[in-house]
Amino acid sequence: MNATAGIPLGTYVATQWSTLWPLWWPWLAIAALGLFHGVNPAMGWLFAVALGLQRGHRKIVLLALLPIALGHALAVALVLAAALSLGSMLDPRLLARAGGAVLIGWAAWHALRGHRQRPRVGMRAGMAGLALWSFLMAGTHGAGLMLVPALLPLCSAVAAPASGGPLWSAVLALGLHTLAMLLAIGAMALLVYDHIGVGFLRTGWINLDRVWTLALAACGALLLLS
Repeated sequence: MNATAGIPLGTYVATQWSTLWPLWWPWLAIAALGLFHGVNPAMGWLFAVALGLQRGHRKIVLLALLPIALGHALAVALVLAAALSLGSMLDPRLLARAGGAVLIGWAAWHALRGHRQRPRVGMRAGMAGLALWSFLMAGTHGAGLMLVPALLPLCSAVAAPASGGPLWSAVLALGLHTLAMLLAIGAMALLVYDHIGVGFLRTGWINLDRVWTLALAACGALLLLS
């Protein structure tokens, strides 16, 4: 029993959970998406490792991570900016339905054509080239689209005033997502470069692009049905 209010512990925990979960799940989802993108070799850590192995310096691996994260962040920022602009003109429910349709359409394109449309850059690319490659890769991957469902409740009429407005919520979401992505690609790149080696990708790795395609479609369906 709660000595102060006389509320059973189970009831108190359930009440707190139901109160806090709607506030926290968008931030957890945004961070989780950043970690997922960082773990996916197609998002950059494999490129960073390859550059380090080619040039024989661990420092190259670390330096390559920054433009990769920057390009990813710019691609996501463009999508969030577009979502904020549309959100200022459309009803939230209509925006959610439109977002769901776009996610399902992107999932279909990703499944059918996405693997054929990946941008390519040479191993002699500089930092600007890496940033551009990451920007294009994140764009074709639909990285920013999946943040929109999590951003919608953060920018709602109820949440926005308390958090400083939709723009501030979007900036915080972008920063959290980018930080999580940078930590993940850094950990994966160093782990593979220093200890595991890239050979494990042939036998000990799952196809994260398929997981991503299913996630896009599932999230789009939830938005349409909610």
